[in-house]
Amino acid sequence: MLNSIVLHISAGHGPAECQLAARHALQQLCREAMTAGCTARIVEEADSPWGLHSATVILEGEHCTTVAHRWVGTLQWNCPSPLRPKHPRKNWFIGVQQLITPNEIPPDDTIVFSTCRSSGKGGQHVNKTESAVHATHTATGIKVKVQTERSQFANKKLARELIAFKLEELQNRQSAHRKKDTNAMHWNIERGNPIRIFHGPAFEPKK
Repeated sequence: MLNSIVLHISAGHGPAECQLAARHALQQLCREAMTAGCTARIVEEADSPWGLHSATVILEGEHCTTVAHRWVGTLQWNCPSPLRPKHPRKNWFIGVQQLITPNEIPPDDTIVFSTCRSSGKGGQHVNKTESAVHATHTATGIKVKVQTERSQFANKKLARELIAFKLEELQNRQSAHRKKDTNAMHWNIERGNPIRIFHGPAFEPKK
């Protein structure tokens, strides 16, 4: 069986520069995975005008654990703001966590599924079959779109798991809010010791 790990990149509640850093991090992660002989499949991206709020990536291959080990934790981007040139801050923080399949997956009667043709890269196959899946959790309104798998069945399975991840994240945010710490996620990211540091507009890893 092919080894696989699911990673979630998040800008937390950080400003636009953190969202730009999340975009850079996703691109760098994909490059490093390819160099290591692994496949990086982006199963979800939450875009923002400046970059990404978050992204979920599946790493597959013999060395995916080694790649993931270098990424899980807090990432620091040391760069003057490319969006606000006069801003004094130069350090921006984002987080990467490994997602473990939740023990409880929402049952199908709590999710509304719809299908459509896949879009983007993937050759002719993506244009011929309605394998892409939109899934909405009815109680919370959480939505995901999955189109990375070749079958509708596999995309539905992955969509259920992503909704389960997001439900756990929602519960964690609500718990933090009850503790009057609404920025808990980004606070934890920013105060953590960075596992990696990147420099400059090119997002170059520190040697």
